[in-house]
Amino acid sequence: MVLHDVAVLIAHLVAAGVGLWLIVIDARTHRLPNRIVLPALAAVIALVGVEALATGDGERMLRALLGGLALGAFYAILHLASKQGMGGGDVKLAAVIGVVLAWHGWQTLLLGAAAAFLLGSLFAIALILLRRASRTTRIAFGPWMILGAASAILLS
Repeated sequence: MVLHDVAVLIAHLVAAGVGLWLIVIDARTHRLPNRIVLPALAAVIALVGVEALATGDGERMLRALLGGLALGAFYAILHLASKQGMGGGDVKLAAVIGVVLAWHGWQTLLLGAAAAFLLGSLFAIALILLRRASRTTRIAFGPWMILGAASAILLS
């Protein structure tokens, strides 16, 4: 295993740890704290920049940054369009996830974004069928964003 592969593995393990931390927090409080999400965004941007300098692969960095911008913008539109839907934390987390997923490729970004909505929808439907929720029950979406991203990375 080359140094680059080790660095990528470590970065993904750290991201998984932060993701698990955010899942627990969001599931309990329906909040994705800026004190965690914003440093994570800065870290992934710095990591793709360092990797671009180390490998000379600026194309991958550009794709990652565009992916973060695109997914963040998509969630921002959802946030603005809904009164109680996506929160601001979801928008910022989408930017983080977008950078990571697009670093892997456009297909991974699309798969991860779609998987979040699929998993969240299946969870909501299950709760409704079990009569543990109604159509108006608030459900934390951050966990589904993170699990969708992890699934896409594992499948790619």
